[in-house]
Amino acid sequence: MTATPAPGAPQQGATPPATPGNLNRQVWRLAGPIMLSNISVPLLGLVDTAVVGHLPDPRFLGAVAVGAMVFTTLYWAFGFFRMGTGGLTAQARGAGDMTESRAILGRGMAMAVVGGLGLILLQVPLGHLALALVGPSETVAPLSQSYVSIRIWSAPAALMNYVLLGWLLGMQAPGKALVMEAGMNGINIVLDLLFVLHFGWGVEGVAAATLIAEVSAVFLGLAMLRGTLRRHPGAWSRARILDRASLARLVRLNRDIFLRSMLLHSAFLLFTAIGARMGDTVLAANAVLLNFQYLMTYALDGFSDAAQALVGSAVGARDRPLFRATVAATARWALLFACGFSLAYAVAGDRLIDLVTDIQEVRDLARAYLPWAMALPLVAVWSFLLDGIFLGATRAAEMRNGMVAAALTFAGTAFGLVPLIGNHGLWAAMILFMLARALALWAYYPRLSRGVAA
Repeated sequence: MTATPAPGAPQQGATPPATPGNLNRQVWRLAGPIMLSNISVPLLGLVDTAVVGHLPDPRFLGAVAVGAMVFTTLYWAFGFFRMGTGGLTAQARGAGDMTESRAILGRGMAMAVVGGLGLILLQVPLGHLALALVGPSETVAPLSQSYVSIRIWSAPAALMNYVLLGWLLGMQAPGKALVMEAGMNGINIVLDLLFVLHFGWGVEGVAAATLIAEVSAVFLGLAMLRGTLRRHPGAWSRARILDRASLARLVRLNRDIFLRSMLLHSAFLLFTAIGARMGDTVLAANAVLLNFQYLMTYALDGFSDAAQALVGSAVGARDRPLFRATVAATARWALLFACGFSLAYAVAGDRLIDLVTDIQEVRDLARAYLPWAMALPLVAVWSFLLDGIFLGATRAAEMRNGMVAAALTFAGTAFGLVPLIGNHGLWAAMILFMLARALALWAYYPRLSRGVAA
């Protein structure tokens, strides 16, 4: 059994610890690979669409779109495996407790396996419920069900991948997280081409490609762990993994992140539903502009994850000056990128709209609401950043409470403003939703900062 170093002691071969003097470099060392990893996600979606789009009937494309949406929503609800693991691991790293870091990994992997097996056991009612909510046509529904019935078998692997990614980011090994995620998506793309275009397996081929890629990513992730574990020596302790207090803390943390995430998702669903009631053209125009929001998310998520890893390490080390310097450094870079997105949308928004759609009616309407999309990055950046800070500090209860306030703000303002000013009121409600998220967490921030021992 390898001895655990004293808290805060440097690990042989490990990345130099963050200090107020090198934080800009540390922020980019973490945020850069995360941004690159995020880029692979829409690329995979593009390939999925392209290979199925070459099949002779549009129902195949619709079936994959519906099936993928079911799993995107389902797994998104389990994102707490990644976020909770990342914050706890970062704190253990900052405290120099590598035995606890291993215990966090063990707890997370065990819970992921149990959760994934639960999804497999419940696949029939979950599949019927999901398809009933989406409501695909009679020709698309059987193909979507086939997609779901194949891909569901990768549920344990998908949730384990969340844990592995969170652990690697918490250990400040973003390059390995990038290799793992890019490797998974690369395998998926190659198998898509092979199974669909070469073997002619259609929708089943897309689902099988994703299943194999997600299982392969577990083994790739485990391989990525080896070097990090060697550089940060510690012990595997069954007693620590099964410690009741630690398990209870993990359950509470995951519960609060789950509730927060469901409220966030509900707000976006409500946004889409209210837009749909105003007509197909409004729905389409809003979808075009929401793509701008998703594009911004790929960049700002990098700084949010960097804040989570660095803040968690500072909290674990009980280093208040480092905590405050980390918040300032990540805030500067995140704000700079948010300003860049707003400027880009102001300068090139018209051209971006034209790239997304060639329907003139949708183009004209999207241009009318473009100023809202231009303003959104400058408001949303603070909620992204504060999410990362509070995740690093594992203060999920505050995140849950803040999201309750923000969701109520969104619902109240949307139902109040839409009857008065139409879709402008809906976008105003989205801006206020993002602002409320940030203000609610900012109200908790002074107490969080004081709680980090100097």
